[in-house]
Amino acid sequence: MIILVHQHHTITQVLDAQQQPITAGFVIGETITKTLQKIAQSRTDALIIWCEQQYLEFLNVDDLSKIFHHQRVLASYNLTQTHYLPKHIGYVERSYFLKVNKSVTFPTWLMSSQVGGVHASVLTHLKEDLNFLEPFDYFLNSLAKRAMVEGLFCYSEPSLLLPNTSAKTETKHASTCTLFKFVKQHYKWVWVFFLSACYLIYDRKFTFFPLLKSLFYKQLSTHFNLDQISIQSTKQVIKNKDIDVIIPTIGRKHYLYDVLKDLSVQTILPKNVIIVEQNPLEDSVSELDYLKTHDWPFNIKHTFTHQSGVCNARNLALSQVESEWTFLGDDDNRFEAHLIETLFNHIKQYGVQVGTTVYLQPNETQTYLKTAQTSIFGAGNSIIKSSLIKQVKFNMNFEFNYGEDNDFGMQLRHLGEDVVYFADIKITHLKAPIGGYRTKVKQLWADDVVQPKPSPTIMLLNETYFTKHQLLGYKLLLGLRSFKHSPTKNPFAYIKQYKKQWKRSQFWSTTLQSKTHA
Repeated sequence: MIILVHQHHTITQVLDAQQQPITAGFVIGETITKTLQKIAQSRTDALIIWCEQQYLEFLNVDDLSKIFHHQRVLASYNLTQTHYLPKHIGYVERSYFLKVNKSVTFPTWLMSSQVGGVHASVLTHLKEDLNFLEPFDYFLNSLAKRAMVEGLFCYSEPSLLLPNTSAKTETKHASTCTLFKFVKQHYKWVWVFFLSACYLIYDRKFTFFPLLKSLFYKQLSTHFNLDQISIQSTKQVIKNKDIDVIIPTIGRKHYLYDVLKDLSVQTILPKNVIIVEQNPLEDSVSELDYLKTHDWPFNIKHTFTHQSGVCNARNLALSQVESEWTFLGDDDNRFEAHLIETLFNHIKQYGVQVGTTVYLQPNETQTYLKTAQTSIFGAGNSIIKSSLIKQVKFNMNFEFNYGEDNDFGMQLRHLGEDVVYFADIKITHLKAPIGGYRTKVKQLWADDVVQPKPSPTIMLLNETYFTKHQLLGYKLLLGLRSFKHSPTKNPFAYIKQYKKQWKRSQFWSTTLQSKTHA
């Protein structure tokens, strides 16, 4: 381990794991990025920790091995509520990685120079793609933003410092010009123009010079190859390989049968398969006769309910889980016999408690090919440590609409759990026809004279997990995209109408939230 102590991004001390000085090969007074470049060339097997001089006495050395439990972890912590990049980055960022929960381990590419760490092998493999002349904070955020999608696991990690450590200084923010440079280098070129428009509309600020200056920068490559850095977590997340499978179903008798057949030949069999069958028709009974007439190699827990809705069905199923692990499935999936075994292998390898798979329809092509952190969540193709489901549930406000999957995933992240996308585990989603007896649900806003835009549940999701600037950026982007399909081609009339639709969406989002707290 090498601990780089710095003040104003200049090296003041270099220490070993026992916090004893290392003198050979380092220059006091050198920039920290230059020192990182030297380490990347000569000490590829070291864990590198950086810490501002004022926080050295609070560095939680004892927990570093737990935080950096495999070689592809990049973690840092910012004690203040603001970050190096201005909050206006939210105008162009569409992931859920900006509104950081600082009380738990939280996935994000927003990095801090205050305290953090990365394995030297990461810098070694990427050294040709990194600019070690950049200011340290810019360097860190650029590295995380580019490499996170390629399999570098990036976190805000409060346990880097001892409990109750307080901020001693405010975070130094990047300038507006630097923000435009960052957007130009890390997003498609059109986003700098969108950012400039957001500044003008929401901040009443002209950004012609930062925009013009940014055009001279090239977009940086994200085609990193981190596969040569093997991952084998030191975390022990599996006590046993007991697993329950939950499946909500409605009107898909034959498809569900195929799912059960796939489960029955697994190399690691589930302990329980929990099926919640829905049929809203009064006096209806179960159609799943094969649950009793066939001899299944696992216990089946079958619940029949007249209340339709996948959120309710999944919550009913989750309440019946007994095993250490839970797999959330669907009634029109198909998968190979080694699915569960492979999931456990990956959970062990990456040291995580939540994983989601590739989930494509038969005619779709896989586009995301790297196992990495993800801001999405699949309620029909994910594995979860069962202890977590006692603390989360599917939000009934999303019933019969959109967003329940992502909301459930965000609840898990706010518990301090990461969600990892396993790019080499595939489940086929047949997207079977809807069961014939499903009833059409009338939404609360169905009779509104002004129909809300976006859907109130999407508004609810974004208001909960987006920053203020992300929400404003989304508002403008949705408005621009919707204008192309609007029958109203007068821009002034369209803007007036769109503002009304947005306000109605906010109204119904608030109404949904009030139902939860009632």
